Amino acid sequence: MVNLLTLLSALRTGMAVQAQQHINMNEHMTAAAVAVWDTFVTRKDGRVMHFDIIAPSGQRDIAVIHRYGRAYLERKGENSQSLTAKECRFCHVRTLQPKWEADIRRQGYFILEMENCD
Repeated sequence: MVNLLTLLSALRTGMAVQAQQHINMNEHMTAAAVAVWDTFVTRKDGRVMHFDIIAPSGQRDIAVIHRYGRAYLERKGENSQSLTAKECRFCHVRTLQPKWEADIRRQGYFILEMENCD
């Protein structure tokens, strides 16, 4: 009987450790997820800029995302161009890439330039 109680106690402890590891893994996976906002802006010269605004997955405030996009457009000399829900939409969630992490930590977002962002 003592051996059975010892075995049950060990099983319970092992299950608790395994459950905590699962929770830690889920927290890590959530922390490593980013939201991708697909963005198309018509430049002053008529060409269409295509870039992604990549932000932490928990950041879903469209006003904040648009502020990130406008800051980027200002750096590119395209600050007078429209950036609304028509030009910038949530696309999907994906895993954080190491090359994006420094910008996201520093400014809250990363811009992935795709087309006509010169």
